[in-house]
Amino acid sequence: MLKHERFHHILDRLRLDGQVQLIPLSQFLGVSEDTVRRDIEELARQGLLTRIRGGAVVPSPIPNAYQAREQHDAAAKQDIARKAASLIHDGQMVILDGGTTVGWLARQLPAVRQLRVATNSLPAATALLDQPGVEVRMAGGRVHAPYRVNLGVEAVDFFRQLRADWCFLGAYGLHPLAGLTVADADEAAVKRAMVRASSHVVALITPEKLGTAESHVVCEAGALHTLVTAGSVPEPVLAEYRKLGVRIL
Repeated sequence: MLKHERFHHILDRLRLDGQVQLIPLSQFLGVSEDTVRRDIEELARQGLLTRIRGGAVVPSPIPNAYQAREQHDAAAKQDIARKAASLIHDGQMVILDGGTTVGWLARQLPAVRQLRVATNSLPAATALLDQPGVEVRMAGGRVHAPYRVNLGVEAVDFFRQLRADWCFLGAYGLHPLAGLTVADADEAAVKRAMVRASSHVVALITPEKLGTAESHVVCEAGALHTLVTAGSVPEPVLAEYRKLGVRIL
């Protein structure tokens, strides 16, 4: 089978199943696993799929620029933020990342007392400045202008020294096999520090990101305590996360 024919089949299977695996592809196409692996690598360079161990998944459809992401699917993000806000109570320590859905959460925090919020997000910190009863702690580091967050060693060290009740994370994709993923290595490193610092990890994910992945892993899907999403996500999709012990809101 010629290369362009293999590419066509791989992308067709990806559209139908949401993921492909090396061994079944190798057997069906009648070529070696190394050949399929090289095909997947080339398609990944073209942005047509995201590689994972043993195969590939659909890439995240989300734009990179902060302002574009903030307005993308805004109604669903606000719905998710309202659900997530119900988890927060008086006297807790909460970590907010720089995701735009988490930014909506910062604007919709409930009226609680003695809430401490740690974040690396400039928009989230700004939204909380006038919130009564909220103490804001801002991570240091290098300002990443496109994402409106602080990244780097200083930000990682800041979160390593914390112990939080809740960590609320956005992401570019969430997949049962690939996990919670983002497009930037430095962003992934900071989010991993947030996860390690928290008793409960909550992912705020719009429906179109479910079953997709990007190139840098934050954590396995099973490391999440709660997935908050919106709309009418098919039950078979949610069941894959429930099997991993993830609560769905």
